Amino acid sequence: MGVKVKQLWTHYNYVIIFIGILVAFLITNGSDTSWTSMTNILLHSAILGTIALGVGFIILTGDIDLSVGSSFVLVGGLTIIAYNQLDSIVAALVIAVVLGMVLGFVNGLLVGKLLMPSFIVTLATMLIYRSISQYMMNERGETRYSVDGSLPSYRTLFDIGNGDVLTIPVLGIVFIGIAAALAYVASSTKFGKRVYALGSNPRAAKLAGVDIDWTRVKVFVLCGALVGLAAFLKIAKDTSFDPATSGKNFELYAIAAVVIGGISMAGGRGKIASIVFGAMSFTMIDKIITAVGMNALLNDTVKGLILLAAVGLQMVKRPSRPG
Repeated sequence: MGVKVKQLWTHYNYVIIFIGILVAFLITNGSDTSWTSMTNILLHSAILGTIALGVGFIILTGDIDLSVGSSFVLVGGLTIIAYNQLDSIVAALVIAVVLGMVLGFVNGLLVGKLLMPSFIVTLATMLIYRSISQYMMNERGETRYSVDGSLPSYRTLFDIGNGDVLTIPVLGIVFIGIAAALAYVASSTKFGKRVYALGSNPRAAKLAGVDIDWTRVKVFVLCGALVGLAAFLKIAKDTSFDPATSGKNFELYAIAAVVIGGISMAGGRGKIASIVFGAMSFTMIDKIITAVGMNALLNDTVKGLILLAAVGLQMVKRPSRPG
């Protein structure tokens, strides 16, 4: 019986953690709980969760990306400028994804081909990308990037970000769809197997014929594409970006969602699908803090403690290494 419980925890700890946080949310929310409040968890998880999916792939390789929050705001600002000029939702989506891929490629090239540490590279680009975004805003003499509400396609864009299908938010459906597709990529394609091999043992992966340099580049490009998609979803939902505050701490929150989802920071272990549970757990933590009336300034204290607890639980369940 004890062995079965241990196996259950080892393979599905992210589900158990999610259920525990969900129970705490239901208790603190009390009579205010409704179907809408439950679907809002999915809605409010979609943007950060989409970014976390990309960060999850990077962490599976044993690397890290601290620039996703800054990339998010730079891509969002540039996409809004393009959308206001072109009045095309499809063009805005393509531009956002391509811009994200370009920024991800810069990171990937420095990490994968020039063999620079991902922590240092993405710390530098985190500063660069947000600085550029703020500079552009200052040069335009505005305080935030905002969608022109008079454009003919504006209503459709807004409906994408705030509409629902059979009471399920459109953004939530997009998030789940992307997560399902990426879970398949991670588990059932050669690329996914290379990602896990690289994270588990880079030297063995190289001996097995995996091009570890370009695999790293591809993973950062994939993450960039998802950051771009998330920026588009944010535009559809809120129709604006503030370069000073939008995406603030997203790199840390995305990592937290990945870790709470059970993916090992050491790389090579974990399931991409679990990030959905990690992202929703993180969203519920926010809502629990609000429901109990805790001082907002202590919000990140609670999140930090939960992140430490999640990493600690990973270490407890990690099998000891021989020797």
